[in-house]
Amino acid sequence: MDKTSNQVKIGVIGVGYLGNYHVQQLQQIENSIVVGIYDSDKNRLSKISNDYSVKAFSDIDDLLRKCDAVSIATPTSTHHLVAQKALSAGCHLFIEKPITQTVEEAQNLLEMSSKNKKIIQVGHIEQFNPAFLALDKQHISPMFIESHRLAPFNPRGIDVPVVLDLMIHDIEIVLSLVKSKVTEIRASGVKVASTSEDIANARIEFQNGCIANLTASRISQKKMRKMRLFQENTYVTVDFLEGIVEMYETHDKNITAPKNTQVFPFDGHEEKVVWYVKPEVKPANALRLELEHFIESISLEKIPDVDGKNATDALHLAIEIQNIIEK
Repeated sequence: MDKTSNQVKIGVIGVGYLGNYHVQQLQQIENSIVVGIYDSDKNRLSKISNDYSVKAFSDIDDLLRKCDAVSIATPTSTHHLVAQKALSAGCHLFIEKPITQTVEEAQNLLEMSSKNKKIIQVGHIEQFNPAFLALDKQHISPMFIESHRLAPFNPRGIDVPVVLDLMIHDIEIVLSLVKSKVTEIRASGVKVASTSEDIANARIEFQNGCIANLTASRISQKKMRKMRLFQENTYVTVDFLEGIVEMYETHDKNITAPKNTQVFPFDGHEEKVVWYVKPEVKPANALRLELEHFIESISLEKIPDVDGKNATDALHLAIEIQNIIEK
């Protein structure tokens, strides 16, 4: 990066469905300059180049030589090779999830990035969902987690099982909330419309006693992205799709509730009441927020919130779940 400027010269590699939005959002971020794009599909490359008035590169190495950083939104099977090229060229990396196909590939990228002193951030976008961000000021220490991530069938993304396509979002969130070692996994899944599992369930037990029950489906009639968190005296529900957070807390009835808190009787407990709290969710574009965070992390030379290590841990657990399903 040019030491005389805070602006990050960035390229986008892979301008399909997701890459298109990466170009769109990066062009609106003050400290980033989109110097070019690359895609193996020349027709798609030409279209996005014209749509956003950005230079198209027919050679990936030519693009890398002009970049401080790249956003990789290619198919998962190509992440490792493209990322290796980018790191060798001295670029910081934003990689769409999952980071790679295998843990070994991910570990290789972590070693390269450490050696080359480059940042890796991975697109676990729900960490930047406004509903999840609304929990930042809350004390969250769950002992039971239940999540449902359901979507109608879409041929895009079926190159990987639903665990690596959808469930991995919730796996990464659970690992960020539960700072404890996984002790047991039970999982099952079914192939319905593709050659890999389209619906899956996993029960994950942690050393601290927490249990997470995760369900993911890409053959549902309606979309749903909800997570429920249960901890001592508190129940939290997060609707990632609708952008709503609701909290129910039990308290002694002689404690004064904060402003804007609804108080209800707690049936069967004369000395207790229930506080209903609805934390403010500030509307925002999650992709914009995570790409801004990437650019800021480069400028400030700091580790991103969702770095390569976090993403590798999520991938490792997702693959363990998938292996159990396949057995």
